[in-house]
Amino acid sequence: MNLKTLLIIKAVVCIVLGCIILFVPNILYTFFGASLNDGGYLAARQYGSSLIGGFLLTWYARNAAESKARRAIVLDLFIYDAVGAVITLIALLTGVMNPLGWSVFALYLLLAIGFGYFWFTKPAIEPV
Repeated sequence: MNLKTLLIIKAVVCIVLGCIILFVPNILYTFFGASLNDGGYLAARQYGSSLIGGFLLTWYARNAAESKARRAIVLDLFIYDAVGAVITLIALLTGVMNPLGWSVFALYLLLAIGFGYFWFTKPAIEPV
């Protein structure tokens, strides 16, 4: 798999989940066994809008030439997905999410591994 394909996969995940979480967060969160109060709806919708921003970032970065900016995007996505995996794992182990949450953990983990691969195996761009 190349970086462009990984960015497209991430873009699709971001736009699909971003729209669901932005407009009907209760459906997705209930599916994974989590409940939302008024503050939770606010935080979920803000997260949904953040995912839509992630969609735009990944969609337009997919065709970007190798550069410092593209490397920064890869590092950002690696850290974002790695932290997301840890947070989801904690939620699973403390009973905040039902067993379906393992799919969320797996998605975060696979994306973190993918972006980590491109961060750690590709040489850094030399300063001009």
